[in-house]
Amino acid sequence: MAQPLQPVQMRTYFALTEAVSLLQYAVQQQLEAEGGLSYVQFEILAKLSDADRPLTMTDLADGVVYSRSGLTHQAGLLEKDGLITRQPSSVDQRAVIVDITEAGRARLGAVLPGHIDVVRGLLFDSLSDRDTRTLGELMTRVRDHMREQPPRSAAPRKRRPPVH
Repeated sequence: MAQPLQPVQMRTYFALTEAVSLLQYAVQQQLEAEGGLSYVQFEILAKLSDADRPLTMTDLADGVVYSRSGLTHQAGLLEKDGLITRQPSSVDQRAVIVDITEAGRARLGAVLPGHIDVVRGLLFDSLSDRDTRTLGELMTRVRDHMREQPPRSAAPRKRRPPVH
């Protein structure tokens, strides 16, 4: 049987999850209001822009914490809006290559200033530079520990039982 969490661990856990929820809610509201984007769509556009090269759907799935089917759906919405392109890989028949369009870069550019304002106002304005460095080091260590597991894209897909 697992050991119960200590009171300080429980307080830390709940403070972290509440802070993340509050930040995510505010960010989602801003992205929707200023760009008609979900957070996952924003993440897809940001990762493609930062990569400065096309990525595979697997690359995106490994970097975005979202289900494969959900990611495919969100990419489809972005493609329908002309913000990304998707095409089969010329190297690997199973891979789909995703790239950001000029319209996608423009939409990202339109929402980024407000996004930065929300993140700065809710997260960083309450922290000193030293606090920010410490939080960054701690969260990087936690994230890296969590990512030691194989990426979700490496997990086998669940198969539905045959219908008889």
